[in-house]
Formats: sequence, structure tokens, C-alpha cells
Amino acid sequence: MHRQSPILRWRRYPERYRLEGNKCLECSQIYFPKKELCECGCKSFVNYKLKGEGKILTFTEIKSSPEEFSEMTPYCVGIIELEDGPKITAQIADADVTCLKVGDKVESTFRKFTAVGDSGVIHYGLKFKKAKSSIN
Repeated sequence: MHRQSPILRWRRYPERYRLEGNKCLECSQIYFPKKELCECGCKSFVNYKLKGEGKILTFTEIKSSPEEFSEMTPYCVGIIELEDGPKITAQIADADVTCLKVGDKVESTFRKFTAVGDSGVIHYGLKFKKAKSSIN
């Protein structure tokens, strides 16, 4: 099983915990994760905190997962189009797949991802859940 370096996890905190991307100073295109070169050719960016709200473009239920996620199985994963523009793949928390539909509004939420074997180190990050306005 592949384990990510603690140093790499630490360097990705702004992305993982705050949905921090960047915005091109030339054309205002917003990126997540951050890019160093914009499609317009510009290399000048400012940090940009994404709102963490969006809608489901597509989703699926994972019934056979990698070992590190086995205690959460089954779980939902979707492609979320953020209101700021970028599209991201993320877990959809607290979701019954029969109650989800394309176009549902979602919002980011801070949740447990995994616990690492015998060490017990718990990794947290952002997932998405249905927004209150989308709950029937």
C-alpha cells in the first residue's frame, strides 16, 4: 500500500484544509490545485480561497475500496463544479446514493479521511455534503 510522505501532506495543508487555489493576474482564471502557468501564458498569480460551495456534476458509490478506506465502505465520490469555477473530485459525506442527484448543491465540510494502521495517525481533510438548500 502506498503511503504519502508526512512532509508532502504538510505542504498541501492550504489545499487540503482551506481549498486554497490561485488566480491569474492577467485573465482572472481560477485554478485548483494551484498552477504555475496559466492557459493565457501568464506566470503571475495570487492565492485564492475558494468558497467551498458548488454542485454535483456526476457521482458514484464506491463499494470495493482500497484498504485504507475499508471502514468507510460504501461511500460516494463525485465531481464537484465549484461556484468559483474549478471542478474537483471529492468524497461526498453523509450521502445515501439513492438521495443524490446531478445538480444537487453541496458545501465543503472538514472530516476524517483515514487512520494509519498501528500508528493511529488520523488524517483529516475536506469532503463535501449536500447543502441545506438541496436537502428534501
